[in-house]
Amino acid sequence: MNIPSKYDPASVEDKWYSYWTEHGFFRSTPDDREPYCIVIPPPNVTGVLHMGHMLNNTLQDVLIRRARMQGKNALWVPGTDHASIATEARVVNKLAEEGIKKTDLSREEFLEHAWDWTHKHGGIILEQLKKLGASCDWDRTCFTMDEALSESVIKVFVDLFNKGLIYRGVRMVNWDPQALTAVSDEEVNHKEVQSKLYYIRYRVEGEEDFVTIATTRPETILGDTAVCVHPEDLRFTKFHGKKVLVPLVNRPVPIIVDEYVDREFGTGALKITPAHDINDYELGIRHNLESIDIFNDDGTLNEAARILVGEDRFKARELIVPELEQAGNLVKTEDYINKVGYSERTDAVIEPKLSLQWFLKMKELGAPALEHVMNDNVQLQPSKFKNTYRHWMENVKDWCISRQLWWGHRIPAWFYGEGHNDYVVAETEAQALKLAQELTGNEALKAEELRQDEDVLDTWFSSWLWPISVFDGIRHPDNEDINYYYPTNDLVTAPEILFFWVARMIIAGYEYRNEKPFNTVYLTGIVRDSKRRKMSKSLGNSPDPIELMLKYSADGVRVGMLFCSPAGNDLLFEEGLTEQGRNFSNKIWNAFRLIKGWKVDSDLEQPAHSAEAVEWFEAQMNRAFIKIEDQFKKYRVSDALMIVYKLFWDEFSSWYLEIIKPAYEKPIDALTYERTIGFIDQLLHMLHPFMPFITEEIWQLISEKKTGESLMVSNMPSPHGFNKELVKHFKALKEVITTIRSIRKEKNIAPKESLRLMVRTSSGAVYHSHLGPVIMKLANLSAVEIISEEPEDAVSFIVKNVEYFVPVGEMVNTDEEIAKLEEELKYTRGFLNSVQKKMSNERFVQNAPAAVVEKEKQKMADAAGKIGVLEAQIQKLKEQA
Repeated sequence: MNIPSKYDPASVEDKWYSYWTEHGFFRSTPDDREPYCIVIPPPNVTGVLHMGHMLNNTLQDVLIRRARMQGKNALWVPGTDHASIATEARVVNKLAEEGIKKTDLSREEFLEHAWDWTHKHGGIILEQLKKLGASCDWDRTCFTMDEALSESVIKVFVDLFNKGLIYRGVRMVNWDPQALTAVSDEEVNHKEVQSKLYYIRYRVEGEEDFVTIATTRPETILGDTAVCVHPEDLRFTKFHGKKVLVPLVNRPVPIIVDEYVDREFGTGALKITPAHDINDYELGIRHNLESIDIFNDDGTLNEAARILVGEDRFKARELIVPELEQAGNLVKTEDYINKVGYSERTDAVIEPKLSLQWFLKMKELGAPALEHVMNDNVQLQPSKFKNTYRHWMENVKDWCISRQLWWGHRIPAWFYGEGHNDYVVAETEAQALKLAQELTGNEALKAEELRQDEDVLDTWFSSWLWPISVFDGIRHPDNEDINYYYPTNDLVTAPEILFFWVARMIIAGYEYRNEKPFNTVYLTGIVRDSKRRKMSKSLGNSPDPIELMLKYSADGVRVGMLFCSPAGNDLLFEEGLTEQGRNFSNKIWNAFRLIKGWKVDSDLEQPAHSAEAVEWFEAQMNRAFIKIEDQFKKYRVSDALMIVYKLFWDEFSSWYLEIIKPAYEKPIDALTYERTIGFIDQLLHMLHPFMPFITEEIWQLISEKKTGESLMVSNMPSPHGFNKELVKHFKALKEVITTIRSIRKEKNIAPKESLRLMVRTSSGAVYHSHLGPVIMKLANLSAVEIISEEPEDAVSFIVKNVEYFVPVGEMVNTDEEIAKLEEELKYTRGFLNSVQKKMSNERFVQNAPAAVVEKEKQKMADAAGKIGVLEAQIQKLKEQA
């Protein structure tokens, strides 16, 4: 078999991905096997692959491939999200480039453009995921605006409305003046900014006295309807019951008292603008204040402001300051750092605004979602996020679910009159007409007389149904798919959408299935650069994932991402890690080529060193299997990879292959060769979930395979028990070999020159002679002798209290040997002291597991024994000197 000298990932990756898809290995349908299911966090249809996607989808693919190899019926459901705000913004920008305004189009015409754009760009990110090796069932690809999913969204809206959980009302919302829509609290990012604090005085009506307030937003005084002071603040007692005049517009407004006021902040007096601040809005309701909205939807001032009409809010701030100064109302200005809310989607400064919107009551609906995360029925990994989750759920507010956009699921409410409450909610226009006729008693009412609400639903109102709707479980709650795959197993997502999406999916799961949507939520970290900045296009610090894969291979990038991704912690990405991943691929390839390049002699007897190596590596591999199993149970995917990485690189390549490698141009015995090929096969199974492409390529090259055979659908080996003593003895053996090699280097003894090794044991210190052949081969020894007396002219060292001597003739420097041994003695005494301190701590001895205590006792015994040997050696050398 001709194996290329270099691994070529470009040809290999396309070849095997096509092979997997052509043979339907990613497909899943219900059967008698145990299901394992993951639903993809649907990326925005506007999106292209970024580093966060790379991490998230690598982790999902590792979990799904591993489950598939464990014999489970593994299903990974892919799909995309229609992303109302982001997609509409893209379409509006595209139209603007063509000289078309959204306002010049009808809703239907605009939606035609939006669908055209979606069909053109919507599949890009999914095609890119294929390059990564994502083993999704592409036949099940969903889009949140698909007919089945859209009908599910509408059905749920109607159901929740009929249950009294959805209502329509005027409330203070977060308004995005750029996207021209309301956004939820969770879609607002608060940033610290350098601002100004303006001290402005208000004349008391009918007097020459003034009340001074402090504000960061002087432009909003045009909407003031009160000034508020604390009832116990003696500075303002004389103003109780009086009025002040709003500067520049001279509108008289009352001075009210409320304990809400912080007497220590600013001047102790607050301007109250109920239409443009959430706290002022609540004060306004309490004190029955007028609400004056001075902003248009685009953030410009309207007629209610009376001055600066048509100016942008930030321009108005610049212009109003000199006017206040000229009018004698500006007292002073100070630098001030405060937090300002920005829209997550457009990065525009959010404007608190009173608006007529649709809301979903969350408190009662969310109770099961809180209970089942707190009792670990739904597990958050890592569990530190439970407290954050609990805080949010205990303080949850009603969800503003309407958006002032055209792209999305249109709210199924039809108005039959001019009043705010003259509407019906139904799944279709025909049903709405029937309801409206019944409600009004007007049988002659026609469909043309109904007017559907212009708003669409928040994007999250469709994606919160994702684990149910991808199986059509809303429209057909007893279908085969939903009954088999739901609840799903693992959800892999980012902590920043724990509330946007995860909490709401759990809420929907209990509302519509009376069951959790998934067992475990694996929360990844945020991908950051070496300066701990979040990777983004605007900062220019995010590499193109496709280019990375072309440069380092898909397997290399997958490994690089996992090397730096502990669950729930932000990961610092360095390109060097993907290079390390590529180097690992080359290491695997070269090891395989080395083995396949050996000639096999079936008549050759297995050497003793090879027999020992085979037995040891089998134990080492089973030990690794057990540890990997444990890491996956704890969702430590990176740690699991590191175990396999070290097993292959350190134990298999650096030790095992070195032990069994035949002499130059000599054959290898058949038994060792067959066992080694078996080890390669098992290692490829362990590595496949992490590195699917190179492992498939090598597995197919090991021996001739039939069409339709694949590593990805072959069974993962099960871990067996292993010889712990042998692993421990081999660890000591490696130390012996490493020390002998160091002695060669120190004494300038050529590697080809054979040495002798002498071994002296004492009570409790055992030399395992059956490992002698391994030491002889790797250390190039002519003989290993068991002695009782310390030899002359030999360099000595101790491993596990067994004394080893390498005769080097006159090259021994007694003073150097004594100094080296005294240094080792000093260290060992210090080590013994630290263990004795630990063991003298009663709390440690009583509370630590028995196995841990026993291990510490063994450490004490070993150290004490070593000290005795070292002291004796030093004494002997001193006598010789």
